[in-house]
Amino acid sequence: MNIQHDKEQLTKQLLDWYKQNARVLPWREKATPYRVWVSEIMLQQTRVEAVKPYFERFIATIPDIPTLANTEDEVLAKLWEGLGYYRRVYNMKKCAQVCVEKHGGKLPNTYAELLELPGIGAYTAGAIASIAFGECVAAVDGNVLRVFSRVLVLEEDILKESVKRQYAKIVQMYIPKHESSAFNQALMELGATICVPNAAPRCNICPIADNCKGYQCGKAHYLPNKAAKKTRRIEKKTICVLRYKDKFHVRQRASQGLLAGLYEFDWLEGYQSKKAVSEYYKMYVVKNIRKLPDAKHVFSHIEWHMKGYLVEVEMPCEEGVWCTLEELKASYAIPTAYKAYKDALEKE
Repeated sequence: MNIQHDKEQLTKQLLDWYKQNARVLPWREKATPYRVWVSEIMLQQTRVEAVKPYFERFIATIPDIPTLANTEDEVLAKLWEGLGYYRRVYNMKKCAQVCVEKHGGKLPNTYAELLELPGIGAYTAGAIASIAFGECVAAVDGNVLRVFSRVLVLEEDILKESVKRQYAKIVQMYIPKHESSAFNQALMELGATICVPNAAPRCNICPIADNCKGYQCGKAHYLPNKAAKKTRRIEKKTICVLRYKDKFHVRQRASQGLLAGLYEFDWLEGYQSKKAVSEYYKMYVVKNIRKLPDAKHVFSHIEWHMKGYLVEVEMPCEEGVWCTLEELKASYAIPTAYKAYKDALEKE
């Protein structure tokens, strides 16, 4: 089999395709360093369509780095509510504070300096440096790893950090000196829209198929290779939404660990019966208990399997916060894990 691969031709094909097919995205319309940074952090493990409204709202509320550096954590959590991985936005604040202290309230303009900032890794630094500052440097995310594993039939485990560094060196050799922004975005766009995951690349409409070794030898659908994920630990919980008159009870989680600093409904370990829940909260004089929907939420390493109850009480507990549904929606960041229960309250 005569397998074709012309590096220069592939680069030209990719850039020509991107110029004609790039999606219109809010962070691309005005690619300032700050906007690129915010978008890249939000897009980590989150779909583009889901990010759009969050990005617009975040930028409108926090338009620059000095503002971000001085924004309260609870405001940040509320703006981030529903995106998940809240540590991202807390690290952004730390990064902003360093930028105010050391860089005049702006992001530094080189890959090397960006890499020194908290919460900014190799990919994010590469994206900001190339897209916002035009530095000729690779930005290798999951999309790029997938594209190049297929283009060059690279069969190493792409989850290994050593392999990611190897890919960055390879991609670097393809970047046109004065078109790093377009090239990196084109690669990401190709991976997001055509060279998609889960053995489903759309090779029949791929602009670089005739320079893709994986397509030509029939291996594209089998790549990339990833080590099998560890089995998630399952935690069973009984969510107890306490209600006193027109107010609901929430409490703030610890400042460290999973869902740090966010607000949540009360819960008990394991699956508890209505009778057990009534007994647990008897000190608050339980007036009525009603079943709420079952729910499941998947984190990277654990799964919460939840049963729920709405527990109406005649005496409010002193700990935590009692708030109306409107206050809850406006001021308290509730993790997506509790979405089924928050939604149930809106139907009351």
